[in-house]
Amino acid sequence: MVVVDHDARRLVWTAPGRNSATVREFFDFLGPERCGQITHVSADGADFIDTIVAQKCPGAVRVSDPFHIVKWATEALDEVRRATWNDARALARNEPKRGRGRPRADAPPRPGSERAKGLKGARYSLWKNPENLTENQQVKLAWIADTDPRLYRAYLLKEGLRTVFQLPLDAAAEALERWISWARRCRIPAFVKLQRSIVKHRARILAAIEHNLSNGLIDSTNTKIRLITRMAFGFKSPEALIALALLTLGGHQPALPGRR
Repeated sequence: MVVVDHDARRLVWTAPGRNSATVREFFDFLGPERCGQITHVSADGADFIDTIVAQKCPGAVRVSDPFHIVKWATEALDEVRRATWNDARALARNEPKRGRGRPRADAPPRPGSERAKGLKGARYSLWKNPENLTENQQVKLAWIADTDPRLYRAYLLKEGLRTVFQLPLDAAAEALERWISWARRCRIPAFVKLQRSIVKHRARILAAIEHNLSNGLIDSTNTKIRLITRMAFGFKSPEALIALALLTLGGHQPALPGRR
């Protein structure tokens, strides 16, 4: 587990494990007085983190990381995509086989096979932001819009939730309410389930927009720690890695012999 300071932009504390005991260990290390000085806490959607933060820092504003919220929507979209592809493959297995070479002009159509072939490679067309799509991916997305309204609706739901985080607070609150209403009646189980989680985290989502907080600094710190891991290779305990991480990323400047 990694804890960073948003203001100082440095690593504050880290320990092995990612569970409620680890989170509680950090707040016990701080003590009640310093816990009371914490004003904002950003984290992913893990319930065990939120529960302990509410106990230890009841006055802190709790923020849900936008990246993880959009990731939930992407995972729901991918669940719909996989189900659609599997349905097409199941249909294709029941279609008559074709021999080698070009099919005859009077050969029966094979919609399942054509559909499965079209959906192959559609993952990145659905995952990527519209402004980052290649020309081929734009064509693939347009094909999905024409041939599979349900999958395309799931894509629009994902994009709608992502757009919420790009709006000012008042507009974002209104857009989030509209998204929840849309997802609730979309008749796509993955997104109906997702909207329940969004409703649960609604206040923290809006807090992330209001205070412009995310876990981006934590993700950056984790990337740097993975690089430091190479330096700690061969040590028998995580304490060596933790010490290197705190020395490198924690802002510590110990006095060295012979240095001024």
